[in-house]
Amino acid sequence: MRDARAFAARMWGLAVSACLLGASLGGSVSAQAPSSGAREEVTLIRGGTILTVTRGRIENGSILIRGGKIAAVGRNIDAPPGAKVIDATGKYIMPGIIDCHSHIAIDGGVNEGTLSVTSMVRIEDVLDPTDINIYRDLAGGVTTANILHGSANAIGGLNAVIKLRWGKTASEMLFEGAMPGIKFALGENPKRSNFTPPPGTPRRYPATRLGVEYTIREAFTQARNYMLQWEEYERRKRAGENVVPPRRDLKLEPLVEILQGKRLVHAHAYRADEILMLIRLAEEFGFKIATFQHVLEGYKVARELAAHGAGASTFSDWWAYKVEAYDAIPYNGALMARKGVLVSFNSDSAELARRLNLEAAKAMKYGGLSEDEALALITINPAKQLRIDHRVGSIEVGKDADLVIYSGHPLSVYSIVEKVFIDGQLYFDREADLARRAEIQKEKEALRARERGAERRPGPRNRPPDEGTEGNAEHPLPPGPGKEVRP
Repeated sequence: MRDARAFAARMWGLAVSACLLGASLGGSVSAQAPSSGAREEVTLIRGGTILTVTRGRIENGSILIRGGKIAAVGRNIDAPPGAKVIDATGKYIMPGIIDCHSHIAIDGGVNEGTLSVTSMVRIEDVLDPTDINIYRDLAGGVTTANILHGSANAIGGLNAVIKLRWGKTASEMLFEGAMPGIKFALGENPKRSNFTPPPGTPRRYPATRLGVEYTIREAFTQARNYMLQWEEYERRKRAGENVVPPRRDLKLEPLVEILQGKRLVHAHAYRADEILMLIRLAEEFGFKIATFQHVLEGYKVARELAAHGAGASTFSDWWAYKVEAYDAIPYNGALMARKGVLVSFNSDSAELARRLNLEAAKAMKYGGLSEDEALALITINPAKQLRIDHRVGSIEVGKDADLVIYSGHPLSVYSIVEKVFIDGQLYFDREADLARRAEIQKEKEALRARERGAERRPGPRNRPPDEGTEGNAEHPLPPGPGKEVRP
């Protein structure tokens, strides 16, 4: 019993710590994952200005949601019997934001930096569905994110595209059917320019840009040979021969998928010469680069990017934070778009992801993009880059009901996110969030009062309470922060 009580007290302490952490970080743990039955609900959002991104603007429009999908869009849509009606009069509705470069939900697992080729590791294996950044980005209107491995490796780990279904499990957050991808990196990060190994530890290869190129070339040479071995094995097996299959290589198999067009390459790169280098290498081996990430000198080689068919997922106006970023300009996105490159704006930051709408707005100032073109940078364009545009990225009948309701125009600094839907289910509600914050603060004060009372009691500190005197079995007093509960 005493062990059980100590265990209960420890669990209570962990729960309290999590609660206080959420409150102290300014976030909220108020959102509850919608129930499974919610997917069958019918919802009508009416009276708002709808920014479809691909089919213009609809004033005083309505969106009918059924079974998690957009069932109708337009004016004069009547609410079916039993439908939940949301009045969006005076507000704006746009598709959920898609962040094509994110590292949320993998804190501590971003880089496997020991080797320069780590195509055997998977982001999917370390997704943390309790990362508060998921909720915060959701509150900024982000509904889908491409979670990428870090850039410490010439060839990094496998990505995971997720929907920010806060409250669900890691596997339930995965974007069903999204094409798999992988992270590549060029430049200062994979050659470890800004990383000093401990004394006595040799620097990891490669240490130069030409070494990075060779590392990628050697990996694909091995992958191509591996693929040929398996093709030969399959041919002889079909011919009826009793043959032994080649030994599986989990590092090379993703690279074979790239050669076969089954996996997307997302390549971190800054400099124009390195971008061209990777394009040449890819074309030599017969595959495409799906996106160059950051690509700050993309404006210098926009024609070559467009000719290769590579997308560009860049920043709006970040530059000069390291040597290889000195030639960046805020017109980069617009210039590449005018040359026919499919461009998106990404965050690479849990903080920046909360205002990607404002990053998109900068493209109207720097480069003169239209409203739809600016919104496309964070909606339909990243959806196309991730090959999920048949599901998300615009407000069209048949697509997933991933929607954001703003208090005003989403490209205005004065507008805030009020509601966020994913698959037609409400995952963020600002009004409920604000109400819940008051409840959390009240609970926090009550727990602090209990903690102060426990500190004033004589005897060993953090002693598990006796039932009926210092708490009870259902609500035992919490242990002090950082203290052990003695058995």
